Amino acid sequence: METHLEELKRYKNFDELANDVFDLAKQILPEQLFYLSVFSTTQQFILKLSNERTNIHITEGMVVDLDQSVCKRIDFKNNKALVYEDIDKDCSIDEVKTLLNGVNIQSYLGIPISLTDGKKFGTLCAVNDEASILDERSIAVLQRIVKLFSYYLELERFAWKDMLTDLYNRRYLTTYFEDHQIQNGAIFFLDLDGFKKVNDGYGHDAGDVVLKEVASRLKSIVDEQTAAFAVRLGGDEFILHFSQCSTKEEWSEIAHRIVNALNTWTTPYKVSTSIGIVTYEKGEVECLNTLLQHADDALYDAKSAGKNMFKFYE
Repeated sequence: METHLEELKRYKNFDELANDVFDLAKQILPEQLFYLSVFSTTQQFILKLSNERTNIHITEGMVVDLDQSVCKRIDFKNNKALVYEDIDKDCSIDEVKTLLNGVNIQSYLGIPISLTDGKKFGTLCAVNDEASILDERSIAVLQRIVKLFSYYLELERFAWKDMLTDLYNRRYLTTYFEDHQIQNGAIFFLDLDGFKKVNDGYGHDAGDVVLKEVASRLKSIVDEQTAAFAVRLGGDEFILHFSQCSTKEEWSEIAHRIVNALNTWTTPYKVSTSIGIVTYEKGEVECLNTLLQHADDALYDAKSAGKNMFKFYE
């Protein structure tokens, strides 16, 4: 499963901007230790710290289960900061006290960072090993800084994401192959069967609904894998990339799931998918374009054989 953390590796000037955020934040609350974090569905990653404090047990790269994170309690829905000026006096929740005492934090300010579509990104937090004064004006200014930071995140997402489906785009796929040492994996090349009839018969708005629903179903499948992501190439063409070593039987099982997931509709219009699959091993990959061509050849075979099925490149 790809997370915001994987995306951030491709963002331009992220470290520089994060440091600027810390510099501004430290001017407002100079005594605090600040950190930026990002969420996955189950974990919180500590991206950067404003500075190191050996007496506060938080480090860059630290991973925390969300169930064990105080930041999970922040009100993202209403964009409301979580504030404890003095844990012993302000907090009545024993679990929170235990979590913060465990990392030697006595005061805590957690500000939610959300993307413009409302999805959670992570937090900007200010902590101290002593009680602190966290006044409303300071918190309001920090929230404005976070808002500007979220605009930057959104601009970067435009570069790597397909805006209709929120899947990755071809640029992301290309850059991924450029940045990663190729080990073992597979590319599934998908094309929707009957999609043109949806556009012609029900209009492009209905077509967009189909594409977004297909994307949602594909994302549910790749999210179950340890290292996989989904791409919309354009139109009704999608790529699923898996970075893992599996047998042909295991790849077939995943392909069957995808075919079954995309051929069931309660709407008047019906679509399905054909899939071309190419697998590869370390040392056998010429380039991404070659893999895509091989997957496209297999996709053509699946289409020619009757659609709503998958074929491997042989």
